Formats: sequence, structure tokens, C-alpha cells
Amino acid sequence: MAGVEFDETEQAAAHRLGLTGAEDVEWQARCELAALYRLLAHFRMTDLIDTHISARVSGQPGHFLINRYGVLFHEMRASDLVKVDAQGQAVQMGSTAAPAQRVNRAGFVIHSAVHQARPDLHCVIHTHTTAGIAVSAQRDGLLPISQHALKFYGKLAYHEYEGIALDTEERGRLVAALGSHKAMILRNHGLLAAGESVAAAFHEIYFLERACQAQVAAQAGGAALHLPVEEVRLRAARQFDNDQASGIIDLAWEAALRLVQEQGPGYRC
Repeated sequence: MAGVEFDETEQAAAHRLGLTGAEDVEWQARCELAALYRLLAHFRMTDLIDTHISARVSGQPGHFLINRYGVLFHEMRASDLVKVDAQGQAVQMGSTAAPAQRVNRAGFVIHSAVHQARPDLHCVIHTHTTAGIAVSAQRDGLLPISQHALKFYGKLAYHEYEGIALDTEERGRLVAALGSHKAMILRNHGLLAAGESVAAAFHEIYFLERACQAQVAAQAGGAALHLPVEEVRLRAARQFDNDQASGIIDLAWEAALRLVQEQGPGYRC
């Protein structure tokens, strides 16, 4: 978020949360995460108020930011994000502000599972898109039929549907299914993607979503599908992991971020 002017409105919002301002690590994390919410809205990866994105705050172990329940993704602001602890309790503003700090229970269960088990992953995204749900309901899951899908070849986990994720006991099974991967299809439910940064998580969910869209479109055509040979599948998967990947991810994030910044500074309030 470097290079963005810090105005009086943003300063007031930061101070209401007890934060020092533009250089505050938590405020920067809030602004970046709010931008990501708005980006997912731009790319039509929302489901009213029922999906969620979370991110850690550096230097605050055991805490992460997640959306206040009831705020639509396209209107998300830095001050709308709630910092929660390992029990899902808001850790700012005190108990009297609890109604305004409500978070989705299923969101807490899913995101806390990943944050507790995978300290290498900074940001976690969960979506219920039409294409993601459609592929999650298919027996064979994501097929290696597109370049986008091959990014995940051999690197995609699956978790069986257990009903709405309200039980914290499911967390152990969810992270066991995720293993060392960064992306997962939640059977009959949707998609999950994570990354070492907000930029990396956005890159994962964007490609996974597009892979699902391509698969559903290809299947709708009714023609027999062509699959690359195994050697090519493995080669393409390796190519996505080359030494330039981090630079490409950051470049893509900065380009996408301009879409949000062009809407004005509202997300930073």
C-alpha cells in the first residue's frame, strides 16, 4: 500500500481503533485486506455476506483479521475488519461493542484452522462461486484441461463436506486434508486458497476460480475433452513455481490494486 496518501478521514478511522496511523502495521494490514475484499467483489467472487477472507497481523501471534458479518465485499473498509483471537472473540473495543464486531461462525472455524496449523500462510480466502461450487460437486474435481488448472496439478487438496462448518472439531480434519498445499476444494461447498501474503493468496484464488470457470464452460460444450499428457502436466505445474513467480505475483497484485484505488480512498476508512 506504499505511496497512498494518508488523509484526515483515514487517520480518524485508524485512531478510532486505537491505532497510530499510516505507519501502523495493523492499519496497513487492514487497508490491504479491505482492498482484497473489494477486488473479489470486482471479479464477482462473492456470495452476499456468507464468505470471508482473513489475514494475520505481523507481530500479533494468535490474532487475525476477518470481515465484520453483514458487510458486503464491495463496501468493505479497513475499520470494518474485526481482529479475533483463537477463540473467535473480538480483541478490540471491549465487550460493549460485541454486536458491531460480530463475525461469521463458520468463517472463524475455517480460517482459524488454517491460521493455527499453517504459520507459513498469512492470508486465507474462502469463496462460494457458481463455478467453484459446481466443480466441488463433481466426482473428479478439478480436471487438468487448462493452463490455469495445471497451476494446481498435484498441489490441490480436497475436504469432504460435513455440513455448515460450525463445529471446531472439524478444524483438525480440514487442516489434515489441506496438508502442505495452499489451495483446496471443499466438496459440495466451494473453494479455499491461501498464501504467504495477501498478493499470493489473491493469485491463488484468481487462478483457481478461473480454472473452475473454464472447466464448467468446456463441459457445457458437450464435446469430448482433451487432456495434456502427464509429462506436460508436470512441466506446466513446475513452471508456475519458477524463480520469477514471486515477482509476477507482486506485479499482478499492484495492477489489480489499481482497480480498487480508482474507486477512491473509501476502503481505507
